[in-house]
Amino acid sequence: MAIRSAVPWPFRWLVAALVLGFSGAMALWAFEFGKDIAGLDRNAKQELAQLREEVVRLRTELAEARTVANTADSLLTTEKVAQEQLLLQIRQLEQDNQALRSDLGFFERLIPGGGSAGLNIRGVQAELLSANQLQWQVLLIQAEKNAPEFRGQLEVSVSGTLAGRPWSAVFNDKPQPVSVQRYLRQEGVVPLPEGVVVKTVTAKVLQGAAVRALQSTRL
Repeated sequence: MAIRSAVPWPFRWLVAALVLGFSGAMALWAFEFGKDIAGLDRNAKQELAQLREEVVRLRTELAEARTVANTADSLLTTEKVAQEQLLLQIRQLEQDNQALRSDLGFFERLIPGGGSAGLNIRGVQAELLSANQLQWQVLLIQAEKNAPEFRGQLEVSVSGTLAGRPWSAVFNDKPQPVSVQRYLRQEGVVPLPEGVVVKTVTAKVLQGAAVRALQSTRL
């Protein structure tokens, strides 16, 4: 005669599952407890904290490095702008110096040179700007102190050769009116015919039909 258990199979499986779950929970607790005893968890937390501090430090250093780089870039840009401005100032000073030299040479003729009383032409300057343009300058002065104002006309003429033949021209149809108290500088640019060779530029001051001053310069 066989004796059978009165406990059904589903209940047995449930009991077995509970036993296995309890055993697993005890094993996990024992592992965690053992890891805590061995100091593994504490070390991991310390390392994590150190890593976080290292990340914060590296971020701070990166921010400082970026600030230094931006400052250096700004300084380089400022220095470049300052250098360009300095070059512009140097070019302007060179141009001003050249203009002052030209004016100095021109106005040195204001010093009385023993000329005759009344109106005098102290300087006639001429320069070819191109093959078809001539620039001229004329300085008129009255060397006498308290001289009365002079009123007259200025006539500028050019002579030379054209196609191998003598050539001359007066560039103002009517003499240019001038009024001189102490000194007066007149200048202008005149066109030249194609192929002309300029040799002489002449300035003439008229008062009515009388020639009051005359001076020429050769190129």
